[in-house]
Amino acid sequence: MKKNGIVSDALTKEAQLKRNIRRHFTNLGFKKDNEGALVLPDNSKDTVRKLHKRQRNDKFAANKQFMKDRFPKVVKHFADGSEIDPSKISLTLKLVKTGTEDADLFRAASLTWSVPVSSGYGRRLRYIVWDEGHNRIAGIFALGDPVFNLSVRDNLIDWSSEDRKDRLVNILDAYVLGAVPPYNMLLGGKAIACMIRTREVYDDFKERYGKSTGIISEKSKGARLLSVTTTSSMGRSSVYNRLKLDGVRFFKPIGYTVGYGHFHIPDKIFSQMRDYLRVSEHPYADKHQFGDGPNWRMRTIRVALTALGLNQAVMKHGIKREVFLCNLTDNSISCLKTGKGRPKLANLLSAAKVSRLAVKRWMIPRAERRPEFALWKRKNLRLLIKNGNFNLPILHDREERKKN
Repeated sequence: MKKNGIVSDALTKEAQLKRNIRRHFTNLGFKKDNEGALVLPDNSKDTVRKLHKRQRNDKFAANKQFMKDRFPKVVKHFADGSEIDPSKISLTLKLVKTGTEDADLFRAASLTWSVPVSSGYGRRLRYIVWDEGHNRIAGIFALGDPVFNLSVRDNLIDWSSEDRKDRLVNILDAYVLGAVPPYNMLLGGKAIACMIRTREVYDDFKERYGKSTGIISEKSKGARLLSVTTTSSMGRSSVYNRLKLDGVRFFKPIGYTVGYGHFHIPDKIFSQMRDYLRVSEHPYADKHQFGDGPNWRMRTIRVALTALGLNQAVMKHGIKREVFLCNLTDNSISCLKTGKGRPKLANLLSAAKVSRLAVKRWMIPRAERRPEFALWKRKNLRLLIKNGNFNLPILHDREERKKN
């Protein structure tokens, strides 16, 4: 009886999960082509935001207690626009440690994104970009283990599969990157992107991971952070293009993803897939420790879809995203390709110098052209986090707009 009960429970979960998956894709506006792949009505940014909305709502729901208990204690570190004198902005890096107020501040900042922020995989370096000139948070970025299979990156380096296995340890991916208001209105996102290519980040990686042993290979890697990848959230990116300071190029476009992935499958449905796999004691239900790779979620979804009898073509969502590469050293590509050579660091700038150059090039001129940044009020952060939409009603304080 017990065995029959388990089988019956599995069948009930299977039927419900199938309905949930189909209903979810229908609600998002997807249709299927003849091969079972998903087809979007268009590739506009509004469509991409809609695809992310379910995930973002789940993220907000999961952070309700945080917003109640911790957010009021860190909101004071965000700026009012009227506080900021762009000529006095001085950006520095603060490496975030788990369990600290900085960790809470990082978490609060990440909730302001219209696209939900990943928690990253494996090795992680999280940073707050701090404006010492005003004692306020300007933005954040986080680096984590990169996707194992990324054709535009691997083709550029000219890697074999063995080369990639041995040397991918020298690359991280910027899975979170951006400025918070009002700094985002001053092109602060460009300045923060440039902060990745600094001596401080290179040294932090070396100190934390330089002597690590590969979990899969069990070999000493002697890793150095040679390159960082990142991917635009909505097609082509205006943040990473033409990022150059003092003759140094910070990010360059290297191609597009193929429009295949799992971002359109929200956490709730993914959790149901894991529950379903647990009934059959499938190892992927809980196999997600470092060493299993950042593609664990992708593999788990594939296995669940196959078990459910659903076409894996639904993983092809059709949103092609631009991929960018930041080389921290002058010979990064050569070192990654051959596995030989000493990193050349002559053009690796300090965070202080990057700040001075970026403020002068982007932030001060932007403030002169668009002075409305000064109308931003940090009291609107809670509404921004809830809505996930940086539009005029929450960009400016209503009373200030009436006066102007």
